[in-house]
Amino acid sequence: MRTRPTDQRPSGQGGERPADQPVDRLERHLRGLPLRERKKLRTRRSIQNHALRLFAEQGYEATTVEQIAAAAEVSPSTFFRYFPSKEDVVVTDEYDPIMAELFRAQPPELPVVEALRTTYREVFRHMWAEDMDAIVTRVRLMTEVPALRARTLESIRAGTLGIVSELVAERTGRSVRDPEVQAFSWAMIGVMIGAMYTWIDGGGKEDLGDLIDRNMAFLAAGCPIDAPPAG
Repeated sequence: MRTRPTDQRPSGQGGERPADQPVDRLERHLRGLPLRERKKLRTRRSIQNHALRLFAEQGYEATTVEQIAAAAEVSPSTFFRYFPSKEDVVVTDEYDPIMAELFRAQPPELPVVEALRTTYREVFRHMWAEDMDAIVTRVRLMTEVPALRARTLESIRAGTLGIVSELVAERTGRSVRDPEVQAFSWAMIGVMIGAMYTWIDGGGKEDLGDLIDRNMAFLAAGCPIDAPPAG
């Protein structure tokens, strides 16, 4: 996904945002990458942006890797160096490592679920500000294209689940393979997937980050389904 140039900063709804807000912290992380990594990130984002544009214009199935590569002005072999398959150009992003960095910076006294909730709130605030159009296209593709639905689950299990489990294990002093660590990590992922489908079913009118935060708050409260609904 793309980011703005480092000398351009989006202002908040009320004007200039205070220093050291989540977006600033994420921008500093990206600027701090080695030059080679930043060049690779720009190439990866260019390929992905062109792919998403073509998918939106002519459909996922009708778009070939060769067309994406030509639009991004790279060779098909370069495409496959960044994305193992056409499915991966939709399901892949660079936010998991940033999420891990933000989570590790959370105050140690915060419960794990609240630390994750705060982390995801910051990450999604940045993603929504920077990449709303790309997020809309990616989520629609991941929920509507059968091949992408399957690949999304594989990607979550191989990527996000592993990172969440590792972070939870670090913070709790447990093993990554602890069944309760795994169950908790799947629960966190489940409420995010649930928010994603709620968002799609509602026509994408609500803020996806807010939906995820609401689901995480419900999980943090112990999922009190027997209690009367709030409000």
